[in-house]
Amino acid sequence: MNNLTLSKDSAPRWLKDAADIATRSYAQLTAPNRPAPDYLITGTKRGGTTSLFNYLLMHPGVMGLFPQVREKKSTDYFFKELERGDTWYRSHFQTEAYRKLKGSQLGYRPISGEASPYYMWDPRIATRIKASAPQVKSIILLRNPVERAWSHYQERVQNGVEPLDFVTALHLEDERMSSEYAAIEDGSEEYSEAFDFYAYRERGNYLPQLKNWFAKFDLDQVLVMRSEDMYQDVQGAVDQVCDFLEIPRHELPTKRTFNARKKSTPMPSEARDYLTNYFADRNAELFDYLQVEPFWKIG
Repeated sequence: MNNLTLSKDSAPRWLKDAADIATRSYAQLTAPNRPAPDYLITGTKRGGTTSLFNYLLMHPGVMGLFPQVREKKSTDYFFKELERGDTWYRSHFQTEAYRKLKGSQLGYRPISGEASPYYMWDPRIATRIKASAPQVKSIILLRNPVERAWSHYQERVQNGVEPLDFVTALHLEDERMSSEYAAIEDGSEEYSEAFDFYAYRERGNYLPQLKNWFAKFDLDQVLVMRSEDMYQDVQGAVDQVCDFLEIPRHELPTKRTFNARKKSTPMPSEARDYLTNYFADRNAELFDYLQVEPFWKIG
């Protein structure tokens, strides 16, 4: 741990808040010189978005959110902070002046972006992003939906916000989520923790989410990757992303996983059977839509 980290961690809350206000005020004043993000990592939850974001930050030509010392992954702008406006959003990205300075050292223009798996999940967000950053490129990681659901559930349990066992949570998902879906659809709720937290099954139903995204963005603006491929070959996956973002490839100093959950008991067989049956046809439709060989063997 370096001295800057020690100082930041030991600072009193009021000092951190004052620093945040001052930094954001300055950043908003210079927002006209701050471009929209070059890329977004938009999905899926528990699919490796945090790891991929951190791998990209190891690249000398990829800049973190401003100020980078905060080490933030996402602004949450398009679902929690929309009322702050586009000036506030752009204040999180580096200025063109700084990019030109850094670019003169690198020999190419550096890029910046953010990561939020919620961006793909909420059906309203693609339209908002298109309006704010029409040229942005999106990277979408898709994980085996059966394993993704179990990992999502484990995260909620470990965070102390899920009182139900997994089988019960799956069987009650439609009942728990019906009012949440309605509130999102009619716009009466901007953000709901329940909508974010408890859709273990439906967040793995990728085809409707992808169709919504592709309805707003051109094919060459979206890269769909299999999470398991990144886990198996981190450098190869990051190389593919670099090619997509049109920056030079870069050898990673580490390939460790970020935001991994603690190991726990195996998924209950009843839940695995239920999810396997649920996703069999849906995955077949997904692969047909993407015109790819099956990503996962299910059923």
